[in-house]
Amino acid sequence: MSLGSELDAGLEALGVPVSEGARNKLLAYVELLLKWNRVYNLTAVRDPSAVLATHILDSLSVLPHLPVGCLVDIGSGGGLPGIVLAICDPARSVTLVESNQKKSAFQRQVQIELGLSNVNVLCARAENVSGGAGFDVVISRAFSSLLDFVGVAGHLCKPSGCLAAMKGIYPEAEIAELPSMFHVEQSIALKVPFVLGARHLILIRRS
Repeated sequence: MSLGSELDAGLEALGVPVSEGARNKLLAYVELLLKWNRVYNLTAVRDPSAVLATHILDSLSVLPHLPVGCLVDIGSGGGLPGIVLAICDPARSVTLVESNQKKSAFQRQVQIELGLSNVNVLCARAENVSGGAGFDVVISRAFSSLLDFVGVAGHLCKPSGCLAAMKGIYPEAEIAELPSMFHVEQSIALKVPFVLGARHLILIRRS
């Protein structure tokens, strides 16, 4: 099965409508990720099919559950999930925050090559980024704990906004550690095509 056919099957299983242009950009993004990975060590996953499942489809699985509005991806790494969300939701403004210069350089290259006018790349630590007016959605796929996530990125969230943490198994102990100013609004069990193991999206708001 070709990578395009695998993507089509994954999109159908997720039930997420994606335009032909976005589909082609997702495949191009996989190619860029694998190409740059040889030098920049963006991911430990080397197989194209595995990259598609564990990175692209995993990132896309959260899209139907996210509130509308501008989004910031904290510790974005190779641009996950931010670039995937920006490709598939072009009306949404997406900011990528990554402190590693090589990974930020890769993100900018993707932005240019794929023509992602809705993406803004910041090479900085999240705690040093000014919140400004704040973001509607603050998302992370890589933070070690929910306590760290709200501590480092909580200031970037609008009072009416939402922090969205992508996790594996349901993080019961981490939820219990959250400070009283935050509460879990919703926990969503995700089913990612071709990926074994539990996946959860934890939506957190200010109390």
